[in-house]
Amino acid sequence: MRRTLIGLSLTGALAAAGIALAQPAAPPRALPTGYLNPETWPAAALILPPAPVTGSAREAQDQAVFKATRGLEGSPRWSLAQNDVPSLPANMLKDFSCTVGVQMSPEAAPKLMAMLSRMGIDASRQVSSVKDVFKRQRPYLIAGEGNICAPKTESLAASPDYPSGHATWGWAVAMFLAELAPDQATPILVRGRAFGESRVVCGVHSVSAVEAGRTNAGALLATWRGDPTFRADLEGVRAELEAVRKTGAKPDAAMCKAEAEQTAKTPW
Repeated sequence: MRRTLIGLSLTGALAAAGIALAQPAAPPRALPTGYLNPETWPAAALILPPAPVTGSAREAQDQAVFKATRGLEGSPRWSLAQNDVPSLPANMLKDFSCTVGVQMSPEAAPKLMAMLSRMGIDASRQVSSVKDVFKRQRPYLIAGEGNICAPKTESLAASPDYPSGHATWGWAVAMFLAELAPDQATPILVRGRAFGESRVVCGVHSVSAVEAGRTNAGALLATWRGDPTFRADLEGVRAELEAVRKTGAKPDAAMCKAEAEQTAKTPW
């Protein structure tokens, strides 16, 4: 008993003196995981064609498109490009709802949301690794002038142009959803193309970077399909989306019509 009292007194004295007692270390939080890892994701630096070099015809073409698309500022296509800047899985569900034909959300399709989240982790990490290889500047930095549809932040400037992460992600999601809803494959893929092209409209990616992003997306999807966990999750998501398409709310028809008008053709 005396030892207990001494222990309690010492604890109180330390607390009164402002001396924190050591607490057991909290277990480390597990980092979110995708389906792939640096050993299994496709080596895009070897798969993709080299990025344009200064003074090349490809760079000249990219810059010509950049300058031409500055004239889209304030247009409906510019507004769609601004809409396409956020690219979290929940945003992608919303952006592809018109083409799938049902309102998709994390609440309505939790399995689909979880699968896109894991895929997004892979895509983000893989694209970051290859951007660091090419280190190509974004078109607005090369031009040294011209408005873009996003703030010109230091973090944006520090992230290289080639390949486009948005185009990689948008095309990967489009191909993935087209497999889940093959009867809607054409409009889904049109939206996926337009999602990548929004980055050119924004002025934050070159045409070359967007084209490379689509190739990169194909490599990622092929690799994902080689993973048994991905394939197992895919079947669960397929059943979930089929059920959602039968009972879920339909997107606003006027909004979908306006979106389709803007995605129908390449804006340059």
